[in-house]
Amino acid sequence: MRVLMLVVWLMITGVASGEAVSKRVDAAVGHAIEALSERQRETGAWTPEPGPAVTAMVLEGMLAEPGYGIEYPPAERALGYVLSFAREDGGIHGGFLQNYNTSISIAALAYVSDRVEVADVIDRAHDYLRGLQWVDQADPQGDKVTPTHPYFGGAGYGGHGRPDLSNTAMMISGLRRSGLDAEDVVYQRALVFLTRLQGVRENDLFDQAVLPRDGGFIYATSVNLDRIGVPESKASPAMIDEALAGRPVSGLRSYGTMTYAGFMSYLYAELDRDDPRVRAAYGWLRENYVLDHNPGMPEAQAREGLFYYYLVMARALSAWGDPILVTDEGGVAWAEALAERLLELQGEDGLWVNDSPRWMEGDPNLATAYAILALQELRPWIEGRDVE
Repeated sequence: MRVLMLVVWLMITGVASGEAVSKRVDAAVGHAIEALSERQRETGAWTPEPGPAVTAMVLEGMLAEPGYGIEYPPAERALGYVLSFAREDGGIHGGFLQNYNTSISIAALAYVSDRVEVADVIDRAHDYLRGLQWVDQADPQGDKVTPTHPYFGGAGYGGHGRPDLSNTAMMISGLRRSGLDAEDVVYQRALVFLTRLQGVRENDLFDQAVLPRDGGFIYATSVNLDRIGVPESKASPAMIDEALAGRPVSGLRSYGTMTYAGFMSYLYAELDRDDPRVRAAYGWLRENYVLDHNPGMPEAQAREGLFYYYLVMARALSAWGDPILVTDEGGVAWAEALAERLLELQGEDGLWVNDSPRWMEGDPNLATAYAILALQELRPWIEGRDVE
């Protein structure tokens, strides 16, 4: 009863403040889009080194923002750039990071899927991504990837490299956000891989000595192509060293980015909300709710991946669908709180950048794209609109 009263009180008192925050979000996103527009290359790209992915994220932000859209010249140029990477086999990439680039690109292209040529690119990309998922192929050791294999259901950066949770989540997100129905077998296969990265009893690959039963997620079921089935967590760097030295790993730490990514993926795959894996992940997120760092990461690395953390938090909690997150400290209007944090971090030039540059977050184009997409995901919750 006390929790219910708290939720009602927060919802009532948050209406007025939500309107003010929403206006500040509008201004911040507009400022960021204008700043990025000035940084666009003549080719239509932003940060082209990894391929079209960063450009596609900026494009998605422009297409999703009222007052911009495809009529906005930088968006039109960016669309042409992304489409220039579309291949006959369905991939959207420059020859590497195939899954990463294709998954991110189709999420942006979905906003203009009413164009026949774009709809065709998306359809072929769906088939292409299905083909990149690990199922039935031979692994680097020559063993067939059956449902008991550590790779099964996962996806990596590109081709058939080692699968990991981040890239599998990007694949699932790209497929769902571009219209692939949750009944498709690609999601059911992915659930097998996801479960093996989570600290739950349902994990049939790693026991609690290796992966504590805390409900959180780690990064990969294999450290590299040579050590298949030896797990990795980016939050446990010492254990990675142990694994590379051929010694057994134990007590891997789960952490924020991957737990939100795993939770989001469960929801996008429409796993039942009462499934123990979903509840365990939600419990971890409630117990580890913070906004100033990536929880679970060692103190010296706590700000690494911070803007990706904000984006997957926004998308995961939006998919969950409750406006209030009840933590041990009380109820939190999570959308407003996260928006305030992002607004606080925006630079005077309109851009965001991470002072911990790992995973390319020192690049203001990427960090700003993450921030824009997160704020756009938060806006309906801040405004109190009906959200499906």
